[in-house]
Amino acid sequence: MSNKTFSALIVDKKANQFSVEIKKLDIKQLPQEDVLIKVLYSIINYKDALACVPDGKIVKAYPFIPGIDLAGIVVSSKDVRFKEGDSVLATGYELGVSHFGGYSEYAALPGDWLIPLPQKLTLKEAMIFGTAGFTAALSIHKLEENGLTPNNGKVLVTGATGGVGSLAVSMFSNLGYHVVASTGKTEEHDLLRALGASEIISRSDVYDGTIKSLDKQQFAAAIDPVGGSQLAAILSKISYGGSVAFSGLTGGAKVPTSVFPFILRGINLLGVDSVNCPPEKRSIIWQRIAAEMKDEKKLNLIKKEILFRELPNVLPQLLKGK
Repeated sequence: MSNKTFSALIVDKKANQFSVEIKKLDIKQLPQEDVLIKVLYSIINYKDALACVPDGKIVKAYPFIPGIDLAGIVVSSKDVRFKEGDSVLATGYELGVSHFGGYSEYAALPGDWLIPLPQKLTLKEAMIFGTAGFTAALSIHKLEENGLTPNNGKVLVTGATGGVGSLAVSMFSNLGYHVVASTGKTEEHDLLRALGASEIISRSDVYDGTIKSLDKQQFAAAIDPVGGSQLAAILSKISYGGSVAFSGLTGGAKVPTSVFPFILRGINLLGVDSVNCPPEKRSIIWQRIAAEMKDEKKLNLIKKEILFRELPNVLPQLLKGK
């Protein structure tokens, strides 16, 4: 591999010039890490799209290769846990942020960042789930660690047509939960029903601009990737002893809530971090995804496969809500 050249999506910024284009690199230009991987699949996340604009505030140093997820085959390894030919996946850590990421034919990563591909999951399926699916599964796992079962009542998923939301709807449904999906996109109702939503409500049904300290108890638990005032409204609607798992801040970083849901109803607010999740738990979650949370028909409903060369044109579309 010493003289191997390969293609990668290179983001570069020099003075007033900014570029996003596929270029050729030498294998020696990759970071010096223990495991070299031939990348077969990656995924497009919002963070990846931000990495490809001048003011995205994601990339720490240029030139850079974005891509916060990858799945592929081990080419060579100095780590005894991995050998040539192993199928592996990686999400989180500094991948695609300060460490060359998945938009590349080859990637060099520390062994600690890699998860062996679960037996019941293909490399493509792993990347249909990707960071969004891992975050959704981790959210469900945390809720269940805090006592949630399908018998507890309805579960709410906000931002239900987004990456985390749509996969949370599907996963909850596969596990036997009564899922209430919240979305502002009426044209996506059929998709949400196909993914397993039992009910669909509007954003205004969750947050209509007013926040009560305590509202009617409607949901046993919720997954919220939005945050902000909507999260405060959700907290007021959770049943006694229930929990909310939240993982995003597209609705804002400030949550104007009170102590009442916590001290009068004993609810739990669970922060979900998929970036630095410990390897042991990461492995458990991926095994659960493969064994309990996967539905091939549902995955086919939400996937859209593009070619590597299309990345420079497709990435900007995500920032436009497409």
